[in-house]
Amino acid sequence: MPVDFSGTWDIVSNVNFDGYMVALGIDFATRKMASLLKPQKVIKQEGDCFTIHTLTSFRKYECSFKTGQSFTEVTKGMDNRTCQTVVNWENDRLVCVQKGEKRNRGWTHWIQGDELHLEITCEDQVCKQIYKRSE
Repeated sequence: MPVDFSGTWDIVSNVNFDGYMVALGIDFATRKMASLLKPQKVIKQEGDCFTIHTLTSFRKYECSFKTGQSFTEVTKGMDNRTCQTVVNWENDRLVCVQKGEKRNRGWTHWIQGDELHLEITCEDQVCKQIYKRSE
């Protein structure tokens, strides 16, 4: 049985977010504003079907998918690009590959103890985020 990611998660650590945003081509003012935000993730999981809401006071982003099935994703509210996206299980991790304008783009989610870990990549930049379950 796969790991259950369901829940509400609050960010506690965010390393190299600016470098990641530079790789995406996000302008300076937007990067500075985004670096001040404290995102919350709300994940609903039913088997291999997921809906992930990323919520901030500035923007909201929702992504729904079924693992193993490719879909067209528009990263509206982030860099507004269209990607061909697929998310797969790799052991107890969700691994996303986003093919489009930017190379080496994607993310990996996993749970370690009471923390939700997220690594997001674009080109040569890796951002590492850690979330704790909301109480």
